[in-house]
Amino acid sequence: MLKIHNSLSRKKEQFTPIEPGKVRMYVCGMTVYDYCHLGHARVMVVFDMVARWLRASSYDVTYVRNITDIDDKIIKRAGENGESIRALTDRFIAAMHDDADALGVLRPDHEPRATEFVESMQKLIGNLVDNGLAYKAANEDMCYAVRKFEGYGKLSGKSVDELRAGERVEVAGGKHDPLDFVLWKHARPEEPGEVKWASPWGLGRPGWHIECSAMSSELLGDHFDIHGGGADLQFPHHENEIAQSEGAHQCSFVNYWMHNGFVRVDDEKMSKSLGNFFTIRDVLKEYAPEVVRFFILRAHYRSPLNYSDAHLVDARHALSRLYTALRNVPPVVAAEVDWSAPMATRFKLAMDDDFNTAEAVAVLFDLTNEVNRDQSVQAAAQLKALGQVLGLLEQDPQAFLQGGIEAAGDEETASIEARIAARIEAKKARNFAEADRLRAELLADGIALEDTPQGTVWRRA
Repeated sequence: MLKIHNSLSRKKEQFTPIEPGKVRMYVCGMTVYDYCHLGHARVMVVFDMVARWLRASSYDVTYVRNITDIDDKIIKRAGENGESIRALTDRFIAAMHDDADALGVLRPDHEPRATEFVESMQKLIGNLVDNGLAYKAANEDMCYAVRKFEGYGKLSGKSVDELRAGERVEVAGGKHDPLDFVLWKHARPEEPGEVKWASPWGLGRPGWHIECSAMSSELLGDHFDIHGGGADLQFPHHENEIAQSEGAHQCSFVNYWMHNGFVRVDDEKMSKSLGNFFTIRDVLKEYAPEVVRFFILRAHYRSPLNYSDAHLVDARHALSRLYTALRNVPPVVAAEVDWSAPMATRFKLAMDDDFNTAEAVAVLFDLTNEVNRDQSVQAAAQLKALGQVLGLLEQDPQAFLQGGIEAAGDEETASIEARIAARIEAKKARNFAEADRLRAELLADGIALEDTPQGTVWRRA
């Protein structure tokens, strides 16, 4: 049985969906004013993995991942660029899709844009007003009265008095309490007309937190199974979502909360605000997309992920071992997984233990050893099938091994093959020094040679 570490209870719990056989999952997506960085890649890959495993476990999954396309940073960036907000957000949504597609991330079932659900947000705010949980501040913003919601703090595990305003929580403007947060921002004269909507409280636009409460309830219902996102969203964003949704609908909001760990650089969280981020597209200039996906999945989703070139190079070498095993047997098609087989059973036990991809990947390497030892086509088919459950091992082995960021061009391929032929001739002539020199020369150019019973083959080192 699947167990999930629930951030709300701070322990692993057996997963029981609200509706048998069906899972409704919402994940907080990107704010689209810039290119996605590796922290965003982790969110996309992790919850893609979660959705894939739930489906492999025979659940009917409805997966929603939102897009924030109205936000202070978006307004500021569009103004700096001299372009419309729609033009800016459309451009970065397209870039996000390019990055996600490269990483093998399947599109969610629904990808709502915040600007498409403003009416739903206003309705939810109206419910909060009716329930005595929202008020108009002195600056005319509509705010949530945190102290009037009895359960506030249950996700972060702190009392209201212990909590402080988070990074994106405003503390000015005549709010009743520093922890109160904005539901609806009244229109500022300097802001463009495309961010001003009519409402019962005057022209304005939604606050950041309200969008996820509105979109999730519209697409998944007021009470659903799983809500995910990065650890940085646990407070205040997800705490505020609970307050809004439960305060408006008067029912439980989410049964299982999941948060992936940070990507870290030099022991600091990778983020745009710290300026230590690497965009996905910059990383993909140096490393194949599947290597980056493998780098993310070989660690447990809740653990910190330490970014460095050394770790990515190691991931490339490790993934190459899997592909090398597949290359060295006759071509195989991924078989339908027999979950009663010993290796598949181990894989399933790992994934059912809070999506333990680190242990599941270890099973892939044990299968690789079996393939290498016995040249077993059956084991290779199982390796490929289990890898594909994680969105891995879907390429032709030789294409992966000989591909870099791009496959070798005709000129490079001709040079590699000419030097391999020269090395073969040198070995025939027992000129082993020349053969070693050619091998070393190719290795210095990033090409590793392997002598197999079928002849010499090459791959990217």
